[in-house]
Amino acid sequence: MTDVRVLLVDDQHLVRTGLRALLERAPDITVVGEAGDGRAGVAVAREQRPDVVLMDVRMPGGDGIEATRRILADPTLADVRVVMLTTFDDDEYLFEAIRAGAAGFLLKDTPPDALRDAVRVVAGGDALLSPAVTRRVIAAAARSPVADPARLTGLTGRERDVLAQVGTGRSNVEIGAALHLSPDTARTYVSRLLHKLNARDRAQLVVIAYESGLVRPGDG
Repeated sequence: MTDVRVLLVDDQHLVRTGLRALLERAPDITVVGEAGDGRAGVAVAREQRPDVVLMDVRMPGGDGIEATRRILADPTLADVRVVMLTTFDDDEYLFEAIRAGAAGFLLKDTPPDALRDAVRVVAGGDALLSPAVTRRVIAAAARSPVADPARLTGLTGRERDVLAQVGTGRSNVEIGAALHLSPDTARTYVSRLLHKLNARDRAQLVVIAYESGLVRPGDG
């Protein structure tokens, strides 16, 4: 992989400075811009075209969820991935952020090596949804209306099984073990689901799994 280009969007200068210092210790990660609120973040994203945006959830002058919607709705930024920066008192925002298109979440106190690895993972096309975060997303989603399960019309029984497993935050290896598939076969099913359901990434598959009724609070 070529160098990962990162944009930092947070209203606290000290947080941005710390993130930049931690990320740029890796020779394959470059911070290409910073912004102090969501509106400025959208503008810098359009200017710099980063691979990954680390976006604070709550900021004065333009919150991170609306900025995420605007970035991911812009066809010129189709390859940009947004990760929300959060503390775990932000549960009420998790579901909304995933629906907006966020690729996942990072805690602001994530260890340095894990932070750099997470940026690489997201730049490579995967989502950042651990089972613990997934449970919180589903719990937050329980406060939102459940959509018509007809959205899953056209999926095979096996595809529904895989979607249910994705919805509980399981990895391809774990899905394979649960459904007696190889990890590569599980990965193929997930790719097929992304295409069939017009989902951006695994994070949005979690939302679809909940909204269709395949996954409910307490599952996993």
